[in-house]
Amino acid sequence: MARINLLLLLAVIATALYLVHTQYLSRQLYTELDRAQQDARRLETERDRLQVEKRAQATPLRVEKLAKEQLQMRTTSPAITQYVRPDGSVIPAVAPAAPAAPATATTTRPAAKPATAARAAR
Repeated sequence: MARINLLLLLAVIATALYLVHTQYLSRQLYTELDRAQQDARRLETERDRLQVEKRAQATPLRVEKLAKEQLQMRTTSPAITQYVRPDGSVIPAVAPAAPAAPATATTTRPAAKPATAARAAR
């Protein structure tokens, strides 16, 4: 009888130690999960902040300001616009003042593309 009691006591101690070890692992996993969730919330907050910053950086007014200041670009006007024909010849947008032509003689030009569109097509 003493042997059975001793054997049962060892079994109870072994299961108690196993239970303590299992609870310890469970707590470790829970703290790891909590840290991962905190990191996910932090990253999501940072992503939202960066998206707001990106939208602020890409406003048309800011882009135009940077283009004028840093790239020395200017807005288009008929005085500086040139059109490029498909054969590559350049047509000024504003034709120089020519002497008055007879009213009966009319010339038609084929439609030309703006220079910027011709460059983008290359």
